[in-house]
Amino acid sequence: MGMFFDVLSAMNNPNLQGNVSQLETTVNALQQFATQNNVSPSTMQTMMSALGGIMQGTMRQQPGMGLSQVSQVLNQGTGTVGSAAALQALFPPQMQQQIAQTLSQKTGLNPGLIQSALPVLVPAVMELLKMGSPKTGATGVDNPLLTMFLDSDRDGDTDLGDVYKFASRFINPSQTRQPLG
Repeated sequence: MGMFFDVLSAMNNPNLQGNVSQLETTVNALQQFATQNNVSPSTMQTMMSALGGIMQGTMRQQPGMGLSQVSQVLNQGTGTVGSAAALQALFPPQMQQQIAQTLSQKTGLNPGLIQSALPVLVPAVMELLKMGSPKTGATGVDNPLLTMFLDSDRDGDTDLGDVYKFASRFINPSQTRQPLG
């Protein structure tokens, strides 16, 4: 649940871009994909956890890609959930096929369905991370969500599946009656 608290903190920090509307747009895009494709909430959570791990690894392994360079990719590749530019900014087409296969093995979903969903899933993650970006004119502020996502201490508290689960409950509290834990 650690990263979800950072999302909430970003929404409450006047120096950062995060807001409830941004979180709602991101969560609704993910839930719309799940509903349209009959993907259960638990499968969606598993997929987001696995995708988060893949994206972390990719961002960490980019040659010469430090925090500021990843921030630039976030800012260039976002704007609308479902943007193909956000997907292409991180993953070439061949790698997208590999990601679809990996996510298929973890979720049991058809790899073709997953590959067709990547233009929604990857930009949604990027929009979520962008919520921690400093507002224009804010000085001396880093992106705490991106820092946590890259999880330099690798303590595992950056599970995007958990973020998805708690954000869904935060945005649509009437849709679930389950305890948060």
